Formats: sequence, structure tokens, C-alpha cells
Amino acid sequence: MSGLIGAIAEAWAELRIHRTRVLLSLIGVAVAVTAITTVVGLGAIAQQATTESYERSSGRPATLFISAYNPVSGESPDAETITEAFTTAVDRYAITWSTRSTGSQVSVQFVDGVTSVGTTIVDADYGTMHRVRLEKGSWFSEADADRLAPALVVNEVVWTRMGSPDLATHPTVTLDGPNPVTAVIIGVTPSASFDEWPTMFMLTDSYNRISTPEQQAALFPQYEMWVPPEISDELTPLIERDIASALGEGWQVNVNRQDYQAFGGEDPLLPLKLLVGGVAGLVLFLGALGLVNISLVTVRQRIREIGIRRSFGATAGRVFFAVMMESVVATVAAGVVGVFLSVLIVKSPMVTDLIGQGVTDLPAFPLEAALIGLGAATLVGALAGLLPAVVAVRVKVIDAIRY
Repeated sequence: MSGLIGAIAEAWAELRIHRTRVLLSLIGVAVAVTAITTVVGLGAIAQQATTESYERSSGRPATLFISAYNPVSGESPDAETITEAFTTAVDRYAITWSTRSTGSQVSVQFVDGVTSVGTTIVDADYGTMHRVRLEKGSWFSEADADRLAPALVVNEVVWTRMGSPDLATHPTVTLDGPNPVTAVIIGVTPSASFDEWPTMFMLTDSYNRISTPEQQAALFPQYEMWVPPEISDELTPLIERDIASALGEGWQVNVNRQDYQAFGGEDPLLPLKLLVGGVAGLVLFLGALGLVNISLVTVRQRIREIGIRRSFGATAGRVFFAVMMESVVATVAAGVVGVFLSVLIVKSPMVTDLIGQGVTDLPAFPLEAALIGLGAATLVGALAGLLPAVVAVRVKVIDAIRY
């Protein structure tokens, strides 16, 4: 340990003597470490954005989708029976998150006329299970199912068409039909710039209260449960058995996963990871190549100094280790600077708004990015110092002194 500390202290002293040359040689290393750490850090944000996109469409891992049908007649069970069986299974296995979801068209009375609005009919847990992102207001709570005036979460198209009212004023719209109903807007979801279609969310219980039996019969809800991935395989046959038993003889019940982690063990984010790794490796290679060239030039300029040290008894191992440690210590220092700059870049508001647009759970700067950056700097220093150290050891003492 004392030998290692002494070698590091000696390397640092040499770096201070040759600080101008070292500073110029390490600029490229610091830039390379900044680049590789930034790529990994931004890759984590991009990966989170991709993951959330998958989860919005197919649910979080592991989301179980339940369906049932009669293989003879091809009919689906009535909503009341399967809903009761679904609720019983949720309670029996203490499943925290579950939802029904289906789609319909609801006529909404705007100032400029009645428009049919695409409506996703869900339970309150749907927002968490599918990471519904809100621009303004709030998502449904369990208490919203008991409102006399149904609560709605609309997209920006609907909200803009209403005149962009302040949600604190509890703006309302009229849901047209045989018995017009006043509904309250509680939240607004963002719409893409090219999206011109009005859409909204409504709770299933609220829709059932304001709709006719014919309208309810025309719906085919999808039943979902969000369970821990490690027990999903164990729960699947149990839920199938219980719901099939509750429906009675002749019904086929299917429970399967459709989230992004359910497809044969393949990682849908693998292409993104490979791209990030490829760019990072290229940046590292370029940084190492530049440092090797500079280190070789530096050793050539120090041939006489190395010969004098050898003539005073310095062993080949000591010279080899000293030359290599100079590169390692220097690149580690450059790596610290590079990681610091990378943190500033990745966490800057402009970059996070650009790369992490739409991300609800923006990740912290990944520790592995900093470790990769420092590890890369150390590796580059060792590799860059290896060839010059070999050159320094192979120099003959008498030739070096005459140099």
C-alpha cells in the first residue's frame, strides 16, 4: 500500500512539473469522458421515456388482461356477471391495482354545437396503471365515482374548444342524450400539435349511471390487474380458474400479459441500449487513441530523464509503474472533471425538456454513468500508459543518457 501511495504521489509531482503539456493532453480525455458519461446519462432518460411510452399503451409490468367467451356461441358474458367475478378475484388475492376499460362515443354540447367525443371509460386505478399524463388538474379519485355530476378528464382539444377555462372554477359541459347531464372537468391531458380529435376519460360507474341499458350492453370492457412480475405466472392459472368457476360451465377464460416485458424475454429496449453503448464505445476509443499518441511523444521527450533514473538504481518495474501511473492519475483527474461537466449537461433544464419530454418520473443522474465515466478514464489512462511504459523500460541506460 505504501508503494502504491508513493507511486501516486510521484506521478502527481511529475504531472505538476509538466502541467502545461499534461493539461493539453488531458483536454481530449475530459471531453471524451464528458461525452461517454453524457451519452449514458441521456440514454437513461431516453430509456425511461421509451418505457413510459410502452406502459401508457399496454400497462406496467406485470399487467394481466382478462377475457372470457363462450367457444360454442362466441358470445361474451354479461358485464354484471364478469365484473362481479373480476372484483371477487381482486379481493381474494389482495390485488392493489385493477381497472375496467372500454371505449365509446359520447355527445358533448359545446358553444358551437354538439360533437361526438371519443371516450375511454375506466376505473380510477387506470391512471396509475397506464401512466396517464396530465397537463392541468388531477386524475380521478375513488370519491369521483359518487359525484352526481360526472367528472371528466379531457384532452387539450376539448379544453381549448371550451375556451381554456380555469379548472379551479369547476368548468362544466353538457353530455347530450335522452337525459342531458352536466359534467365537471377536473383534469386536462396534453395533446400533440397535430392532434385535432377531442377525447376524454370518464369513470365506469359514472357512465353506467347516465347511459341507457342498450348503451351499456354495447360495451365490451377489458379487465386488467397490475401485479408484481415475480408472481404473475403463479397468479395466472388461479385467476383463470376462479373466474371460470364464477361464470359457470361452458365459458373459456383467458388471462395473459401484454405489457412490454411479456414477449418471450426479449428486451424491446435492446436496440436503444446497443445504440448508446456503440456511441459510448466509439467516443472512448477516440479519446484513448489521442492520449496514446500524446503519451508516446511525452516519453520520447523524457528519454534522458528516464536513463538518469535507471542509472541511479531505479528498477525496470519502478520505471514502468511510474510512467503508467502518470497517465492513470492524470486521466482520473480528467475523468472527475468530465463527470462534473456531464452532470451539468444532463440535468440542465433545456436538455431534460428536450430528451425527457413527456416523462413523468424523470430519473436522477444515474450512478452507473458516473462510474462508467471514471472507469473509462482509468482504463484509458492504463491503456494509454502501457505502450509508453513499455517503451521507457526497453530504453538502454547508456543510450538514454546520450540522448
